[in-house]
Amino acid sequence: MLLAPWSDAALAGILGLLVGSFLNVVIYRIPKMMERQWAAECADYAATVGIQAPAVTPPEVFNLSRPRSRCQACGHQLRWYENIPVLSYVFLRGRCSSCSVGISARYPMVELFTATLFFFCVQHWGATPTGLAWCFYSAMLVALAFIDWDTTLLPDDLTLPLLWAGLLASALQWIEVPLFNAVIGAVAGYLSLWLVYWGFKLATGKEGMGYGDFKLFAALGAWFGWQALVPLILMASVVGAVVGIALKFASNLREGGYVPFGPFLAGAGFLGMVFGPQAILDSLLKSLGL
Repeated sequence: MLLAPWSDAALAGILGLLVGSFLNVVIYRIPKMMERQWAAECADYAATVGIQAPAVTPPEVFNLSRPRSRCQACGHQLRWYENIPVLSYVFLRGRCSSCSVGISARYPMVELFTATLFFFCVQHWGATPTGLAWCFYSAMLVALAFIDWDTTLLPDDLTLPLLWAGLLASALQWIEVPLFNAVIGAVAGYLSLWLVYWGFKLATGKEGMGYGDFKLFAALGAWFGWQALVPLILMASVVGAVVGIALKFASNLREGGYVPFGPFLAGAGFLGMVFGPQAILDSLLKSLGL
């Protein structure tokens, strides 16, 4: 009986490896799918207003399931045994079996990180609706953090399901957040960053963040309640500022000198899940000597 919780957590960790492998596909393909959709919409608009556009060869089907995973350097289609989470990367020694070009170590890192989060969720909450809800939350945050870091995009296809899932989990009492607090948290999370965005834009004429950040913070408000918003935003802001300064001194800032905020919101969301928002606030205030 004592082994049951750990066996459930171990199975959840294995599931996390598989989900992490799929998240690597999501992280790479969803931005590409969005770009294709925007291009198609622009072409449709050009046709409606009578703009002559060059003929374009229809692209191959591209979604989360097609085409099959392939090497981005040579186009080699991965065989099933080359697509096993973590193990394939180790056996291939981090290189494509066809062209020997290096494979990013981020792929197994995402798989291991997701597996760790799933293990934690089930070990902490058990193989229950609550544990599974937090597994879903973790997977969505992993995808959002890496997509935003790569592209500065936070797709509605991920932020909105995360938001609604938090409200649903609250309504079904799968998480310890009353529905009223979850709804107010979602509203306050969105409006708080919306006000910051417009205040910054009116003062400087520049956009300091995107609408995806509002939606992600709203989703965190739904999962943790309005009381958690201050600790979460403080943690995200402090860590984001430190990383931004470090990147600036290392001359690694991307063009425009900006750092996406979504990964730091996601990081605060992970810490909130593991330690609790109040513990984050107490630790932050202590580190600042307050």
